[in-house]
This record gives sequence, C-alpha cells and structure tokens, in this order.
Amino acid sequence: MTVKSFSEIEKDFMDRVARIVWCTVTTVDTKNRPRARLLHPIWETVDGKPVGWIATGRDSHKAKHIAHNPYVSLSYWDPKHEQIYAECKAEWVDDMGEKERLWKLFGSTPEPLGYDLKLFWSEGVTDPTYGLLRLTPWRLEISALGDMMQGEAPKVFRQDVA
Repeated sequence: MTVKSFSEIEKDFMDRVARIVWCTVTTVDTKNRPRARLLHPIWETVDGKPVGWIATGRDSHKAKHIAHNPYVSLSYWDPKHEQIYAECKAEWVDDMGEKERLWKLFGSTPEPLGYDLKLFWSEGVTDPTYGLLRLTPWRLEISALGDMMQGEAPKVFRQDVA
C-alpha cells in the first residue's frame, strides 16, 4: 500500500530504526557487484521528509562505491520480523556547520543509537578522515510478518530524488 506522506509512517519508521539501530547497507562496487555491510545511521525528519545520516570514513570502500554509483539500499530486520527497506541516494556532506551539528547529534542521542564519534575520529569534527553521508530515500517500505499474515500489505513511501 502506497502512502501519500511520510507522516503516515513516520512514527513506526522512527520507532523501528531507533530500536533496531544496525542495518545492512548495500552499495555497488566499481565492477557493478553488490557489497553489503552493517552500518549505524541516525534518521531525522526535515521539512516533513526522512533524512538519514551515516558517519563513516572518507577513504573507505563504500566511498569508492558511492563515487561510482550514489544509490544505496538499507535493510533493517529484527527478531519480531519487523522490517524496513530504504532505497536512498547517498551524498557526502562537507559543510562544516552540518558536520558539527551531526557530530553533536550522534553524541547527544542516547545509546545504542547515539555514540561518541571520537571512538573513530580522535581529532574530532575536523579530522580529515571523518566523513558524513546524507541519505535521501526515494523509496521506504515498512512491513511486518504479523501484518502480512493478516493480509496487510507493506506500507511504501516514495519521493522524487534527483
């Protein structure tokens, strides 16, 4: 079932990503092969739309993959069989104000969702290897096995992403 507005699924989406925390993120390498890894995004709502953030190394394999193809796929799952699939465009953010804001957001958000980024970037927000990825979903799907067994279709939110 397609929803017209993110607000229709926002609470369920935010509750699940905060509870599940870790997700599988798949990129496409330079030979067009998929590559998956576990990552730890933080999500927020900006102007009524979902935006995800990943703090990660600027010199990582995923950086090379995103330079080749900026689209990524995220999959959240938990033992209650509640899922989220987020198909997103990933973009590097170099604006120092935004990097500082997200540094503080990661640090002030309670664990396990939040954490101290100094664990990875000892020089702080100015560490040249600290990278910030902005995730803009073009498609979000929320589903649960229990709902599907009751005949309920997954809820899908779509938006145009350039």
